[in-house]
Order: sequence, then C-alpha cells, then structure tokens
Amino acid sequence: MAIRKIRQLGDDILRKKCREVPEMTPKLQELIEDMYDTMYEAEGVGLAASQVGILKRIVVIDVDGTPYTMVNPKILEISDDTETASEGCLSVPGKAGSVTRPAFVRAEAWDENMVHYEVEAEGYLARAICHELDHLEGIVYVDKVEGELYDVQEEDYEE
Repeated sequence: MAIRKIRQLGDDILRKKCREVPEMTPKLQELIEDMYDTMYEAEGVGLAASQVGILKRIVVIDVDGTPYTMVNPKILEISDDTETASEGCLSVPGKAGSVTRPAFVRAEAWDENMVHYEVEAEGYLARAICHELDHLEGIVYVDKVEGELYDVQEEDYEE
C-alpha cells in the first residue's frame, strides 16, 4: 500500500483527541493497511492514526508477530502492579525515557472488519496498548517520562 508520513513531536495534531469510528469504510481499511506498512517500515511496534495525521480512534500494534488492529479501543481493566521500562515513540525519534505503566491491561476494540474482541495483555503488549491509546487522547509518552529523555539509536528502544 503506502507509507505515510509520521508526525513528529511539536505537530499540533499529536495533542488532539481522536474521534470515534462509527463504521468501517474502504478509506479507513486503506488507512489501516497504510498504518501497518508505515509502522513496519519504521521498525515500530505500534502506531496510532493521529501519528499519520488522521484523528480517528484507530491503532495498530505488533509486538510479537501477532498484529492487533484496534478500532475504538477502550481499556476495561488495569492491574495495580506496575512496571517501569524504557519507552520510545516513532513520533519522537532518537529519544527514549523511563515510563511506568500497568503490568496488565484488559482492553476491548473492534478489528478492521468491525468485529468486537477483547485482549488481555501483560508486559510489553500491555505497555504498547497503553502507549498507543494515550495517543488517541492527545497524550505523548514524553508527558509521562520519569526523569529526562535520553538519546538512543533507533534499534535500542521498544516503541
């Protein structure tokens, strides 16, 4: 399909709240395919529609070879247990920072065919879900970094 331009920190669209998707359309199907192509090309593990300039509640995630298309996702449950780890973002290239996230999340979403599903996630996948759903609210991980951002090589960070 197509590689889309990933918006960088400082672009106002990253701070805007995304809108619900009322129905799947061919244009949104194409967007989802483009988001996967863009994420894989950039060697990321997650991408929100706002990161490619579209204010729709859509994210794609693939942390372990299992792709998740999440349309209108919501977190239903989080654990009290947390994990702190290094996190990066395709919209903040070359930087990373320490972020504390829930160790477990249960979320619901609709896939690219608007079939409802739930996912229970721990560790890295839970972190990715939280990170990407933050994007839908106009929150960038740098807002949650504990301490300072630091420079990294692109292959050194997780998201």
